[in-house]
Amino acid sequence: MDPDGGALSTVVDSEGDRRPVADRTWLVAVAAALWGTDGLLRLPLAGELPAATIVFWEHLLIVLVLTPFLPSAVRAFRAAAPRERLALVVIGVGASAVATALFTQAFTYGDPITPLVLQKLQPVVAVIAAVALLGERFRAQYWVFAVPALVGAWLVAFPDPLSVAPTALVAALLAVGAAVLWAIGTVLGRMVSVRMPSRDVTVLRFAIGLPATVVVLLLNGAPIAVTPAQLGPLALLALVPGLLGLSLYYLGLRATAASRATLAELAFPVTAALIGVTLLDRSLSVTQWVGLVVVVAAVTGLGLRERTREPVVVAPLVPPTPSTPAR
Repeated sequence: MDPDGGALSTVVDSEGDRRPVADRTWLVAVAAALWGTDGLLRLPLAGELPAATIVFWEHLLIVLVLTPFLPSAVRAFRAAAPRERLALVVIGVGASAVATALFTQAFTYGDPITPLVLQKLQPVVAVIAAVALLGERFRAQYWVFAVPALVGAWLVAFPDPLSVAPTALVAALLAVGAAVLWAIGTVLGRMVSVRMPSRDVTVLRFAIGLPATVVVLLLNGAPIAVTPAQLGPLALLALVPGLLGLSLYYLGLRATAASRATLAELAFPVTAALIGVTLLDRSLSVTQWVGLVVVVAAVTGLGLRERTREPVVVAPLVPPTPSTPAR
């Protein structure tokens, strides 16, 4: 705990020493809010290009920008423990490439409700995984923030929250697969972020994910070529919600327990809804506005609560490993 009040996380620095850092739930929320700008660029592109092509170019452009940092990231990968290497591969292949492809594919079955309903499982899976894999524990007060946040996210997603039912089995399976991979990505990202510089984690996520997007591209028979006019929007999509958003995300995740981070990520649908209203000429129902306020209040309240002397999420200290020797 911070002697002045507030939750502290422990990370391992480049010298192998454990170092306390203040909770950054707020930074994870800012990163997730940046993801909410995704629709401004992805929506027009989705009408012109297959999803697999868009995901491939996102990864390719980001890897090109990050090329100067690739040698450092490769060295960090080699120095990491086997468990951390496996986590990085799962993040790059599973959370970065396959999950996005599964979620996008789920919408092709003519049932747009099913993927949105089952995507709401992500925070639940993330909390379970955080307890099982990271040893995180939370007090009963955690649910004071978690339950309203999950209910609010549901309200934001659907104009009529009481008339929602999944109907397509294949779409449901694809959406569940995506939600599980994204949730595990959050937990594994937390695990490697406390031992490795956030920049290296970001670089490795996209560098490992790029070959996976090529496989997805080939399996879908999607084209690689894009027009010069499409490159500009693709670059903005890759660099703003993609690179900038994930760079801030891993920086925040380095000092934020996964159980907190998964709720902070609900800033994503809130921002997407606000952008839809202000810039995409959409409207929200009364219950969607209520849900938006509830999510913002719950996530903000959690961030403030975690800076007190008794945070609701207790993350264990990071033990030394062969890749980060203790002194």
